[in-house]
Amino acid sequence: MSAALNVVILAAGMGKRMHSRLPKVLHQLAGKPLLGHVLDTARALQPAPGRLCVVYGHGGELVPRTFAAADVSFARQEPQLGTGHAVQQALPYIDESARTLVLYGDVPLVRIETLAALIAASGDGLGVLTVMLDDPQGYGRIVRDRDGAVVAIVEEKDATAEQKAIREVNTGIMALPGGKLRGWLAALGNDNAQGEYYLTEVVKLALRDAVPVRAVQAQTQWETLGVNSKAQLAELERIAQSRTARSLMEQGVTLADPARIDVRGVLTAGQDVRIDVNCIFEGNVTLGSDVTIGANCLLRDVTVADGSEILPFCHLEGGEIGAHCRIGPFARMRPGTRLGTEVHVGNFVEVKASEMGHGSKANHLAYVGDSVVGRDVNIGAGTITCNYDGAHKHRTVIEDDVHIGSDVQLVAPVTVGRGATVGAGTTVWQDVPPGGLVLNRKEQVHRPQWKRPTK
Repeated sequence: MSAALNVVILAAGMGKRMHSRLPKVLHQLAGKPLLGHVLDTARALQPAPGRLCVVYGHGGELVPRTFAAADVSFARQEPQLGTGHAVQQALPYIDESARTLVLYGDVPLVRIETLAALIAASGDGLGVLTVMLDDPQGYGRIVRDRDGAVVAIVEEKDATAEQKAIREVNTGIMALPGGKLRGWLAALGNDNAQGEYYLTEVVKLALRDAVPVRAVQAQTQWETLGVNSKAQLAELERIAQSRTARSLMEQGVTLADPARIDVRGVLTAGQDVRIDVNCIFEGNVTLGSDVTIGANCLLRDVTVADGSEILPFCHLEGGEIGAHCRIGPFARMRPGTRLGTEVHVGNFVEVKASEMGHGSKANHLAYVGDSVVGRDVNIGAGTITCNYDGAHKHRTVIEDDVHIGSDVQLVAPVTVGRGATVGAGTTVWQDVPPGGLVLNRKEQVHRPQWKRPTK
């Protein structure tokens, strides 16, 4: 059975104005490479595309390595001789009995609804996505006849003065009939200022063959914008973040300032979530209901359960925070950490690859690494788990209801038994039995005649 739709994504350009060794389509937008956005949009089309082909060039095999997937084929364009030549390279990887949608790896924000409208409008003809611009400089102009029918797409370098005044421009995105595609591509010429094979020339060939050409206008300019420079990348970043902020607020999230939030991945939030300014969310972050995020926090691949509060200036990565916890300010959580309910992790406390049970607290100036901490444990200021011997990491176990005084060193592997108390300033290198007090014997010496040195 033939595929309903092919998608060809042109991603071979160098991006000279990016001034970077990285291929243009691999530059990040909202936490994901430009090409990644386009692939995700293509995959979300309904019905789903039968075949996806990415045409790559500059950057060698970096693009295929980055996006290797079972549903994606890659065609190399070498040398780069224009958009028509690029689509020619994809022909061996697509079903020519199906329609082909041509997208661009550096146009990341095009909406699914827009592409669906283009595909539907193209019918059995050729569909062209256009947009109205106040300043159309640099874009191919849409030339229509007196009846409004599209008769040509003229590139900027080849346009007359009259044609350059046209505000409706070609976005480059097209829906092409499969049965005609190979013949049209073979008929393209390169008699133009650039000496390239323009895909836009298929419009003339379609009209020659009496194939209807239908133009669909995008509703918004931003979804058709491409990236050719770092300035344009930054402009699209703000557009993407503004869309995300608006979507979050429509879901009920309270943002202190919608212009000062960055979501570089997927942020899922429950009811009555409040987010202060300058917060960054990376990867997959899930916030339960009644969660508060203070100013200047970074959360990466974190789950925060209902009712928890993240105070300002926290850096949380790769872990789970239970319900009604209080984290920060200035706390750090590293990957592999799981906090139970009502846990407190205070200022300048770092927790790494550890579990902390219900009601446990490390309120200030502590390091808990590679540890299992039970329920209702209190970890005093200056306490550290000495988990690394220079070659290997070792485990510390602190059982329920343990009280650890200030400035304690727990030298792993070690277990502190249930209900024990560890005195301030103690170095623990042997297992501590349940209950009772453990401390290192010390003598406090007072020298009344001692004089402090002076300069």
